[in-house]
Amino acid sequence: MPQSYARSQRVFKKISGKMNEDTFKKKLEPKSIEKQPLPKQIPRRNDFSIDGLKARQKFLENLGYSLNAVKGEKDAIKPEELRGNIEDLIGFCQIPVGIIGPLRINGLYANGDFFVPLATTEGSLVASYNRGAHVISLTGGASVMCLTESVSRAPCFIFNNLVEAGLFLSWALTKMDYFNEVAKTTTRHGQLVDIKTTLNGPSCYLTFEYTTGDASGQNMVTIATEAICKKIIEESPIKPRTWYLEGNLSGDKRASMLSFLGVRGKKVVAEAFLSKKIVEKFLHTSPQNIEKFYRASTLGGIQSGVIGMQGHFANALTALFIACGQDVACVAEASIGITDMYVTEEEELHVSVSLPNLTVGTIGGGTHLPTARECLNILDCYGKDRAQKFAEICTVTALAGEISIIASLTAGDFGRAHATFRHKI
Repeated sequence: MPQSYARSQRVFKKISGKMNEDTFKKKLEPKSIEKQPLPKQIPRRNDFSIDGLKARQKFLENLGYSLNAVKGEKDAIKPEELRGNIEDLIGFCQIPVGIIGPLRINGLYANGDFFVPLATTEGSLVASYNRGAHVISLTGGASVMCLTESVSRAPCFIFNNLVEAGLFLSWALTKMDYFNEVAKTTTRHGQLVDIKTTLNGPSCYLTFEYTTGDASGQNMVTIATEAICKKIIEESPIKPRTWYLEGNLSGDKRASMLSFLGVRGKKVVAEAFLSKKIVEKFLHTSPQNIEKFYRASTLGGIQSGVIGMQGHFANALTALFIACGQDVACVAEASIGITDMYVTEEEELHVSVSLPNLTVGTIGGGTHLPTARECLNILDCYGKDRAQKFAEICTVTALAGEISIIASLTAGDFGRAHATFRHKI
């Protein structure tokens, strides 16, 4: 996933403006559990009784988290409060929410031990992610960096011939500052940072890229881009024959190679080093065997033609997105990425993940809904200045799932685990 020179400069200028080199290293380095003990484990794991449920709820409430909405004790949401979230309301679906953790994260924005809510109906998912979280935490936690942010919209302008399209493009490329001012009239949070151009015969695509603050930004960039397009139609000396607000080039809610190679949302990278002793004790295999399996699975992925190479990012992201009020359809593009595994000279298992398209937010969208707000508050991720933190938590949660599923397949536990936790038909 290469980045342009200008974008890389912006990213690291932003990071260096907030911290010096020593602070940067300190944030990302593993935190030994001997020097910094982990919080207590969530009680009554895999206990399906009412007493087990109440014990887990009480554990989180004693930590200061409100669960009234998640427990179903909060009054129903008034229909008028859902304007902007749904039309023609008839009621609500109920999806169970589990919890994993503590998950130790050493990030630029997320730094500490977290209990992560996951909404799912897939048996074994929460248990698997909790196992991955446990081994990550025992080794001092995962290092993670939220790097680039960008949300795009790509209108298409169609002209009579190539000459007109070229002259239009030449004019449009002089208007970056003007287009940014137009965008600012529609949003307090968004800012136009780049325009990418694609010319195909008489068709000209302008891909407008924005930062969107703490909002996921899908609606924000749509409204801003429409305002820009209207100004283009009014003021361009070369008028298009027709135009479309989205020309299907942005990668919006699609697993595309363009999104994989670029960024749409937040790009986040994370890594963890697992000792041989911990891999053998908790994952029931060895670092060497996991590396062998990963090579075989990579070859299978290449033959199947997947975009990126990973086990199941979609499981973590879907469960987190539902719990935390995100746009679940964005999982289509958010779950493409890369997992890498190798054995170090010290016989540690190094595991890293890269997610280039996390379209997440901590304000707007469904984040204000009662259960979403409670789940985001468990992560200290509700409201302003929390989106990058939330993106880092999403990524390390995905990392935990990669460790667990690949270890399970390596050790031969995968089928048995699903048989243990499946819903009996």
